[in-house]
Amino acid sequence: MEVSGDHKFEAPRTAVWAALLDPAALKASMPGCEKFEEVGTNSYDLTIRIGIAAIKGTYTGNVQVVEPVENESYRLVVSGTGKPGRVQGDAKLMLSDEGEGTRVTYTGEVKAQGAISRLGSRLLGGAARLMIGQFMKAMEEQVARREEAQDAKEKGA
Repeated sequence: MEVSGDHKFEAPRTAVWAALLDPAALKASMPGCEKFEEVGTNSYDLTIRIGIAAIKGTYTGNVQVVEPVENESYRLVVSGTGKPGRVQGDAKLMLSDEGEGTRVTYTGEVKAQGAISRLGSRLLGGAARLMIGQFMKAMEEQVARREEAQDAKEKGA
């Protein structure tokens, strides 16, 4: 199943890039994330609890950031296993300037096995879009907090 979309952040590209690669910001932004632990360079083990229809359950897996081009793009390679089945994903995130802000565009593919694969692409796609939307909104908050902290630091210096 293919996933794609974009999201506009009201912050400079360098700030969005930094937040998208910060383990603390990522953990805080992922819906249901219970664990997000660095296990190697740009490699993280995670545990996520999902509560969407038949996809409900706890999943454990790994996320890797590959092919990073600073402030421009990177790929995310994700694998996870839970009681309802196994999920694998590969997505590319691209950052571009848009006015005073930054547009993050993503394209990728998700493969499901087990009970999850029998749900059909419509339900799985809807759940993926919902989770991506929640992630982007939460990441917006992370970026805004970082920008506010940076502004306060500069004013105090």
